[in-house]
Amino acid sequence: MGRDREQRQGRANGLLEGKVAVVTGGANGIGRACCERFAEEGADVVVADILDELGMDTIAAVEKKGRRAAYMHADASSPTDNETVMQHAVDLFGGIDILVTAAGISTADYRSDRPEAVARKAAKHAREQPDPMRRFTELRLSEWQQVLDVNLTGTLLAVQAASRVMLDLKRRGSIITIASIAAKHPEAGAPAYSVSKAGVWMLTKYAARVLGPAGIRVNAIGPGFIETNMTAVVRGLPDLEERLLANVPLGRMGTAREVADAALFLAGQQSSYFTGEMLHPDGGFYTD
Repeated sequence: MGRDREQRQGRANGLLEGKVAVVTGGANGIGRACCERFAEEGADVVVADILDELGMDTIAAVEKKGRRAAYMHADASSPTDNETVMQHAVDLFGGIDILVTAAGISTADYRSDRPEAVARKAAKHAREQPDPMRRFTELRLSEWQQVLDVNLTGTLLAVQAASRVMLDLKRRGSIITIASIAAKHPEAGAPAYSVSKAGVWMLTKYAARVLGPAGIRVNAIGPGFIETNMTAVVRGLPDLEERLLANVPLGRMGTAREVADAALFLAGQQSSYFTGEMLHPDGGFYTD
C-alpha cells in the first residue's frame, strides 16, 4: 500500500494513466518539462537526446514520480536513431501513445548543456555584426543546413517513425511538434531557425491531414520567449531582453512548465477534437 502511494505521488489527475510517451530532446528545457509533467499524470516515458548525463537526470526525475522511464542516446537528424528510439518504446513499454518533438537548436553551434558559452559567442557575434542584412547575406550554408537537419528533418523523422508504430499497433495517438512564434514572425528568430520552425508548422498540418483518418492527431506548440538554456543569450543582454518583452503583453518570459501544460492538453482526451492546430503559450505576443 505504501509503495502504491509512493508510485502515485505527484500524479494530479491521472490524465495520461497507462500511456507511453516518447520525447525527443527530453534532457532539459521544454522536453524535460514535458517528461515530468506527463509522468505526473501517469505516463511512462522514453527520453531521446544526445546529452547523456542530463538525459539520465530526466529519467531520475520521472522515476521519482513513480513512473517507468528509459533513456536513448539519439541524434534527431538520424533516421536509424529515430527508428531505434521508437522500437525501444515498443520493446520496453508495449507501444507509443504520445510523441513530443522537442529536439531543436537555434544555431549550428548551439548545445543546450553549454548555454553560457553559446551566449557569450552569440553576444560577440551580435556586436560584430549589428546589421541584420549582413547577418542574412553572410549566413553560411553549413549553418543553415545543420539547423534545418535537426529542427525540421529531425521532426519529420520522429513523426514518421512514431506514426508507423501507432499505425502498426492501431493506436489512436497524439503527436505534438514543438514549433515557435518564429514560425510566423521572422523577427522572433534567426533565419535558419525561423524557416525551420515554419517548416515544422507546415509539416504538422500536412501530417494531421494524412494521419487523421487513422485517429492519430498531430498538433504543434509555438512557444514564445521561454526561460530555457536557448534564451540564455537574451537574458544575458538586458537591453535585448527589454526590447523583446516590450512586445509581450504579460511582460515576462514563460516557463518550460507552462509549455508542458499546453503539451499535456494536446496529449490527452481534453483535446480529442484538435488536430492540425498550433497553440501559442507566448504571453500574448500575437496580440501585438
